[in-house]
Amino acid sequence: MIEDDRELAEIIAGYLKPFDIETTIVESPYIGLSTLKTKKFELLVLDLTLPEIDGLELIPIIRESSDIPIIISSARDDILDKVLGLERGADDYLPKPYNPRELVARIKSILKRRINIPSTKEESSLFEVNKEQMQIYFKNEPLSLTNAEFDILSLLIKRKNAVVSREDLIYSSENIDDDSSLKNIDVIVSRLRQKLAKIDDKKQYIKSIRGVGYQLFQ
Repeated sequence: MIEDDRELAEIIAGYLKPFDIETTIVESPYIGLSTLKTKKFELLVLDLTLPEIDGLELIPIIRESSDIPIIISSARDDILDKVLGLERGADDYLPKPYNPRELVARIKSILKRRINIPSTKEESSLFEVNKEQMQIYFKNEPLSLTNAEFDILSLLIKRKNAVVSREDLIYSSENIDDDSSLKNIDVIVSRLRQKLAKIDDKKQYIKSIRGVGYQLFQ
């Protein structure tokens, strides 16, 4: 847990312990980054208003080297903070104050889903991206994609299991006009789903996140 309010962190840690959830408390985000690199953790509870660096800036730094599940725990209730947190790779957002029992439920839910996610080796075998050839393989089958479809699917693969907003999908592609409507993104994603379904129609790999964007499950 990266939380600069030590008293609050210890209260939460004390509540989690009877549920067999052991907590390491770190008050500094930079020490938190160092700790994540030297020790193995199953999940991170992250405050946003931190000394030295804001939690929203910390998430992409963590994502450069780790896919650890992240639950944002913050008193900031601005919807933009929530959207940005999810876009940048957080798995959940829990506004303070909250009942610690809800935190327990969310931790167990995320960890349960994670157990059912294929291993990294299996994940990487589902999608293979060749940027030089502008080609993506799904389950070893080549996908016939437009440039815009390639850009969108590449970003979703890069941020696997994280929510990516429609706006982010537009602005990160050189093949989509910045003035494109959000509906255009929905149309492109729909085409991607159809192409993936031709290879595997037993599972929907791209999930819609209402009001935000899309999430790719591998």
